[in-house]
Amino acid sequence: MFKKETEYALRGLVYIQMQNHTGKRPGILEIASEIDTPPSFTAKILQRLVRIGFIESAKGKNGGYYFDSDKKELPLKNVIVAIEGEKIFTGCGFGLKHCDENNPCPLHEAYAPIRNSIEHLLASETVQSLAKKDKPGMTLGRLNGV
Repeated sequence: MFKKETEYALRGLVYIQMQNHTGKRPGILEIASEIDTPPSFTAKILQRLVRIGFIESAKGKNGGYYFDSDKKELPLKNVIVAIEGEKIFTGCGFGLKHCDENNPCPLHEAYAPIRNSIEHLLASETVQSLAKKDKPGMTLGRLNGV
């Protein structure tokens, strides 16, 4: 449903938050390993997220990626919009440029409510809320026992 960059960003952010809950600031190699992503691509994504202001990074012995505890929780929608733009929440399910209630495509009546439900879900769930759902055996990239 999302671009690889968005999927990796979401998984990386949730993993960072999970580690921050335990007082740790994970580095790029740890994050990439745990969410099963290429380290160089993951580094580029996380650098972009730092520039946007979603997360912070520090170098050195106590370095790594972390969330500023003074900031509000980060809705998943904000991450998706930053990477992919608004089109995923406004675009036509049939791929037409001019589809709306006045000029609907063949999928409009069925697709619009689904698209709106996804937007509501992603606006209400945050990186922090997902990190709190951490369950034993839950992984963000690797299959358990495989």
